[in-house]
Amino acid sequence: MQPVTRRVAVLGATGSIGDSALDVIARHPDRFRATVLSANEKVDDLIELCRRFRPDAAVIADESKFATLRDGLRGAGLATHAHAGTQALSDLAGSDHCDTVIAAIVGAAGLNSTLAAARAGKRILLANKEAVVVAGALLMHEVAAHGAEIVPIDSEHNAIFQCLPHPALGAAARPGVRRLLLTASGGPFRGWDRARLAAVTPEQACAHPNWSMGRKISVDSATLMNKGLEVIEAHWLFAAAPERIEVVVHPQSIVHSLVEYTDGSVLAQLGNPDMRTALAHGLAWPERIEAGVAPLDLTALGRLDFQPPDLTAFPCLDLAFRALRAGPAASTVLNAANEIAVSAFLQRRAAFLAIPDLIAACLDALAAERAESLEELLALDARARQVAEARLAA
Repeated sequence: MQPVTRRVAVLGATGSIGDSALDVIARHPDRFRATVLSANEKVDDLIELCRRFRPDAAVIADESKFATLRDGLRGAGLATHAHAGTQALSDLAGSDHCDTVIAAIVGAAGLNSTLAAARAGKRILLANKEAVVVAGALLMHEVAAHGAEIVPIDSEHNAIFQCLPHPALGAAARPGVRRLLLTASGGPFRGWDRARLAAVTPEQACAHPNWSMGRKISVDSATLMNKGLEVIEAHWLFAAAPERIEVVVHPQSIVHSLVEYTDGSVLAQLGNPDMRTALAHGLAWPERIEAGVAPLDLTALGRLDFQPPDLTAFPCLDLAFRALRAGPAASTVLNAANEIAVSAFLQRRAAFLAIPDLIAACLDALAAERAESLEELLALDARARQVAEARLAA
């Protein structure tokens, strides 16, 4: 039986996940076609990708660069239609141009397009964990209501997806599942104490030892906030209570996560640290296809190490558990404050150790707020950003 050709929207095409996704798509031209490509502001890179993949539509989130995109596409003789702005992203994610959406836009900016894809019943390859952190209950409701599919493609949740019984979404609440174990590399500062962390620079924080990632997610990995956001995401995707989610530091990034069952069995998904594995899994699921990833050589690796996270040196992970236990509104505050804090650090307006301090202050100020609808969540997100900016300026 000939496989169906999937029409794929790659939202965040110029980032590291977009690059990996397009590599997998290019390996299987008979199965996948990139029909929509988007970028935040890298308009020249987006035009070049359009030359290679010839999508139906291209979107630049920065509306001031629309003319550059439009004229660049015309100058290249492409039939690709130019679009700009966040509304265009959402419209295309929910349109007939695609049946599969790779949600790889960094931060809360990816929320609306992810929701639009869910409401249109798409298969969503979810890399934007912030969409789940900010609006997990709403997103999962829309997925169920409209028959959408989510296949998580960050390595940890994809591993759990593969290790849980199917359907994996919500499966952690079923009898027989004891707990989910998310692995963390420990980032570039594993083993450092707070005194040593005080002088960390953005360049050091962005130099991840195992993964090639964007600057924001690299800093999140360095603070362990990335793992904290993943804890919240695992709660919503798999219906796991906070006390049934554990984080373990695994420096080699070979065991991507594990699921423990009540009979004592522990299932793990292993592989070389390459995002193409999870992307190929999500694109072809439930089939398996070639991803271009080197085979795993366990004898060459020799050992796999595990240790508990240091919550004194890296309190962001503890803050994420605190927010998860406090309720959905607190998770929205956590994410917004973190985005502001990380941006300030990358701009050298705040020290590395100021990141968790700022997040904790915002949680103290706003965690008791209530927000359920999308409008309320977005309003709370905006308030949290204002509080964070005000504290930075103080």
